[in-house]
Amino acid sequence: MSRVKWRVLAALTIMLCLGLSQSLTAQFRGARDPGVRKGPDGAGGMLPGLTAEQIEMFNTGLDEFVEEETVDDGLGPRFNAVGCAVCHVQPATGGTSPAVNPLLRVGEGGDLGFKNAMPSFITPNGPIREARFQYKADGSRDGGVHALFVISGHAAALSCTIKQENFETQVINRNIIFRIPTPLFGAGLIESITDHAILANLSSSSFTKTSLGISGRPNRNGNDGRISRFGWKAQNPSLLVFSGEAYNVEMGITNEGFPIERDETPSCQYATVPNTVTPSVGEISPIENFANFQRFLAPPTPVSSFTGASPFSIVRGRQQFTNLGCALCHTPQLHTNHKATVTALANKTAALYSDLLLHQMGPGLADDILQGAARGDEFRTAPLWGLGKRIFFLHDGRTDDLETAIKAHRSDGNQKFGPSEANRVIDNYNRLSEGEQQDLMNFLRSL
Repeated sequence: MSRVKWRVLAALTIMLCLGLSQSLTAQFRGARDPGVRKGPDGAGGMLPGLTAEQIEMFNTGLDEFVEEETVDDGLGPRFNAVGCAVCHVQPATGGTSPAVNPLLRVGEGGDLGFKNAMPSFITPNGPIREARFQYKADGSRDGGVHALFVISGHAAALSCTIKQENFETQVINRNIIFRIPTPLFGAGLIESITDHAILANLSSSSFTKTSLGISGRPNRNGNDGRISRFGWKAQNPSLLVFSGEAYNVEMGITNEGFPIERDETPSCQYATVPNTVTPSVGEISPIENFANFQRFLAPPTPVSSFTGASPFSIVRGRQQFTNLGCALCHTPQLHTNHKATVTALANKTAALYSDLLLHQMGPGLADDILQGAARGDEFRTAPLWGLGKRIFFLHDGRTDDLETAIKAHRSDGNQKFGPSEANRVIDNYNRLSEGEQQDLMNFLRSL
């Protein structure tokens, strides 16, 4: 055998041994989440193949997305944040909640001049959270977002005297749930997946899904009946609707999509209503710019290895992901419409790891919030692309540990909610050796 062949063989042997040693090490110390992947963000850039005009649209949208709003702009009267990029920032603009909570900036002593008391569930190192109440005081359904902060006390809003809501009573009464920001990377590709592709995927592997107790169903827009796909419960049908709603609900800024103030207290209005509109025939509105930024935002880039996880471990983990049944809901890829108007979005493979459908997750994850057709224990399968760089997991950010999040998918039914569709898949996971579990987590952190 030639010297070159011996060197190649030796190198392959070393790599194989390295991969095996990682699994053996995991069995010795117990499988654990590798944590947020080190290295480049692999996210936040624009789609390849955009035209010069589309690149300009992306950059203009990005400028709007990172801009912080003021009282004079129409911020409030009630709000959760002062800008889109405040919440969507990990690991890059368009992502999800960062490790250090930026919401403290709008509290008493923060750098923005507000006088808000910080609710107990907003902590310096906890995730950004949005609050919803399940029920109103009279026992009827609520489900809407309750803004955390008010503009009262700010130097630009001295005539406004509205008070923050009493969140601590709702915490004590267990009548409050939380949501963390969803990542927006690759959102244009998700928007370009046809209903036909989603339904065809739902019908595939039907025998295997049935044997594992997996079903799933779409959440449909009440107006045109098409499949909605954005938000934790797939409640929004398009990026424009998603943007307009967030501008109004999260920042309190009314717009042409959502033109009515959520709090119409006369002494708290400092801008014309709607607060933002299309300026002229030659310009577009902020919500259109937000939507364009998200539409042209590239999906995250996975890696083949990272510190502590060999290529062999990641390949084995990918196979476990399929063998266990994870891929039956977290569909590795769907294809976009070949007739999409934007060439960069047409006939593309979206490696999103989601079927974009609602699944029953059991009482352990149920939030008892109804949105569209989504019931209180149903959630959209969260896309997993970019998971390697996420800090907080599940709809409420209750954990920063990947294995805890995996096991939380298992939940037996009770009198109110049925069992989780993921129970048998998680049972399969629990039967793996610690080395095999480590391979799976290494694979997930490679995404």
